[in-house]
Amino acid sequence: MKLSVVNKSGKAESDLDVSDKVFAADFNEALIHQVVSAYLAGGRSGNRAQKNRAAVRGGGRKPYRQKGTGQARAGTIRSPIWRGGGRVFAAQNADFSQKVNRKMHRSAIRSILSELVRQNRLLTVSKLEAKEPKTGVLATQLQKLGAGADVLIITDALENNMQLSARNMPKVDAVSVSSVNPVSLVGHEKVVMTVAVAKKFEEMLG
Repeated sequence: MKLSVVNKSGKAESDLDVSDKVFAADFNEALIHQVVSAYLAGGRSGNRAQKNRAAVRGGGRKPYRQKGTGQARAGTIRSPIWRGGGRVFAAQNADFSQKVNRKMHRSAIRSILSELVRQNRLLTVSKLEAKEPKTGVLATQLQKLGAGADVLIITDALENNMQLSARNMPKVDAVSVSSVNPVSLVGHEKVVMTVAVAKKFEEMLG
């Protein structure tokens, strides 16, 4: 298939031949939902932790002798029935991570990219760079491209000026092609990438 390539002014200047396997794949909603859910779950961290009798500090020796004190037998001061002792069923941090193999992840990315093309939400530009960290300059470029205010910019390599220019815009993110994740792809109204990025996607997902 062909992708229309626009210049900095937003005018179409050429067509780019890309792989149908990457940019014209079938839409698999169930797979995308699973991969996105797994990515979001991986960012969760458990925020509860209690100590059992093995984790509580102290209790190395018997607090008093076995017989003759008139008290109940005790082997450690860290028993759950003692004040300051460990919990019987101590709560532990939960692991929310879900396993998604590489084949599923790549297939989900192909499905998302293909759906972006079908919905005209993917813009391919011949070149997009930030020579200086200026938010206004980047905003003007995006306006000329007709990308709107909710944009994901994908660059070939990690560009510091691009990230600095985009961070003051609330709904604009700039990432490198190697760090693209499914949540960022589906979370923005428009996705802007260069020709080099499209070719890199073909190498990674083809």
